[in-house]
Amino acid sequence: MQEFKPFKEGKVREVYDNGDSLIIVATDRISAFDHILKNKITKKGAILTQMSKFWFEYTRDVLPNHMISVDVKDMPEFFQQERFDGNSMMCKKLEMLPIECIVRGYITGSGWASYKENGTVCGIKLPEGLVESQKLPEPIYTPSTKAELGEHDENISFEQSIEVLEKIYPGKGEEYATKIKDATIALYKKCAEYALSKGIIIADTKFEFGLNENGEVVLGDEMLTPDSSRFWPLEGYEAGKGQPSFDKQYVRDWLKANPDSDYLLPEEVVTKTVDKYKEAFALLTGKEFV
Repeated sequence: MQEFKPFKEGKVREVYDNGDSLIIVATDRISAFDHILKNKITKKGAILTQMSKFWFEYTRDVLPNHMISVDVKDMPEFFQQERFDGNSMMCKKLEMLPIECIVRGYITGSGWASYKENGTVCGIKLPEGLVESQKLPEPIYTPSTKAELGEHDENISFEQSIEVLEKIYPGKGEEYATKIKDATIALYKKCAEYALSKGIIIADTKFEFGLNENGEVVLGDEMLTPDSSRFWPLEGYEAGKGQPSFDKQYVRDWLKANPDSDYLLPEEVVTKTVDKYKEAFALLTGKEFV
């Protein structure tokens, strides 16, 4: 049996080269504030992979994506062992664009902090008088650069995103920047509307895109998971305050309240986090996660 070694390891995922495809494995690691925590979150990787699969299938009509299969039987023998089952996705190879495509439908987090200071989010002027967690009149696109592991991503304007892409793809910068912006907003709107009908508010999220062998823009990476999005329960939602969430916010809040934790979570926080992820999965897909 051929052994595989990841050629790229992120904070949470491992990427394996499978010749003409990639195999992306979502581990049970969890990161917050650019640190990998010492705990593993049981089954987290599988929940995230299955959630991405659900969204990729749901949005095929908006934009093609990189998913080929999440069934390990379709993968080399090495991946047909328990630790890869359910949390691995075989994907088309793409040339990834160096922009994180962030879309915000509600004002929260760093966006709220910035708005309170000067009425803008990532340089975009917003209407006066908004309150925390309020729905924005229209979703806003706030791209950022992709940082290396351990570095911080940097917010940039749409114009700067054109410049970044123009340097790499002369004559194509504006076309690609516009395409990924339009796709980001279209994907968000379709999925946010669906999620709302299932009792979940998607406050914000990020997408990543790449180019296929024909130079066409394709959706890659993960999609609308609690790791890349802020999910709030619709029940009890009320603008004017922070919201409880289905994502890593619970972990972040605990870490903030316990600055001496050395990134080690108590067992109850781990359990609660897994339960939140499972609950979001069940609400969105209509299936219990087993």
